[in-house]
Order: sequence, then structure tokens, then C-alpha cells
Amino acid sequence: MCLFWHHGYDGTSVDLLCRGTKMPRAGLYQRYSGKEGLFLAALDHYAETRIAPLIVALGPRGTLEEDLVRFFDAVVRLATQDAAARGCLISCVLSDAASSNPRFRVELETRFAALELRLADRIRAASPRDSVEQPDVHAMLLASIARGIMVRARAGTKAEALAQVGHAAATMTRIRRDATT
Repeated sequence: MCLFWHHGYDGTSVDLLCRGTKMPRAGLYQRYSGKEGLFLAALDHYAETRIAPLIVALGPRGTLEEDLVRFFDAVVRLATQDAAARGCLISCVLSDAASSNPRFRVELETRFAALELRLADRIRAASPRDSVEQPDVHAMLLASIARGIMVRARAGTKAEALAQVGHAAATMTRIRRDATT
């Protein structure tokens, strides 16, 4: 997972994977059917270990805005905690690899949709006072901001600046609610 995250899909050779996993080439192909299969397994591991805490941060534990602040704080932490692997394996590496691989395009859409669905569910669970019109559209917007944070982190943007963006995104629910009342 870390090799793909650091080097990208194309930049991670099978030889590098064999050295990193201490697995002979034949073993890698036998177990994962090759580099593509290992990458898909790495994505599953990433989702279980790195994306799951983002989903947990959505609660609901507080107001929608408070839970979104927690979510975006977790996004920024994930995007910036490892200097060797900034950004997101899905938003950065899978997105890049999907441009030339139809199987990865399907995987990317599936993973994007899963986050958007969870955000939309959280928006729908908001109290009537916190309700937001068009939860699916709002969820896609929030997920797009989270992905943008990941890409900017990969480019080297500091965590403090990214946290400000996340907090501004979280307050959009309040701004939108205030505008409609």
C-alpha cells in the first residue's frame, strides 16, 4: 500500500513490489494475479485502515457542522501525516491510474460513490434545524472538497491551510441554512 501511495501505480514496478513485500515474483502473481491485483488489495486495505476513521468521524455525534469539522480534520490528518505518502491513495493514485485502466475507472467510481453515499446519509440524519436541501448534491460537493484537499496535500500545501478549507466546507451547511431562512 505504501509503495503505491508513495510512487503511484505506474511508478511502482513489480520488482519494487517484490522487494517491498519480500515476495518472489511468482508468489506475487500466484497470490494477487500480478501488480493490478495487488493494487486492488492495497486499496481494500487502505479503505479499511485509513478511510474507515474518516467515516467514523461523520458520526452522528453532534450537529452536522460539528461532525463535518471532525470529518475534514480527519481528512487533513490522513492527507498530511506521512511526508512520504501525502494525499490519498484513492483520490491521487487511483484517480491517476484510472485514466488508462477501465477496471480502475470502475473501482474509482465505486469508491467515490461510497463516500458520497455516507456523507448523504449523514446529511439526511441531521436534525430538522440542520437539514440541507439536496443531500446527494451536497454530499458530492463535500466529497469533492475532501478530494481536493487530498490533491493539494500531495502537492505540498500545509496542513494549516488545508484545515481552513475543511472548516469552511463544514460551515457551508450553516451558511446554506441561514440563506434559506
